[in-house]
Amino acid sequence: MTKSASALAVHPVILSGGVGSRLWPLSREQYPKQFLDVAASGRTLLQQTLERLDGLTGLAAPLVVCNEAHRFLVAE
Repeated sequence: MTKSASALAVHPVILSGGVGSRLWPLSREQYPKQFLDVAASGRTLLQQTLERLDGLTGLAAPLVVCNEAHRFLVAE
């Protein structure tokens, strides 16, 4: 993406910072719902969200906002 195209690109922001307490007992503080495969699809809720961005044009790389304790799970 060129510098001018980058300036005009939409920067998707994915909010992934909750602890998923409403989905207890499936989710836990250290492994909240966004990291669970609740649909038995082989992909987590976060992965499914990121996949919905695939194929859309004019987007910069998504930014995932998460709890510091989950940064390594998001990096995977």
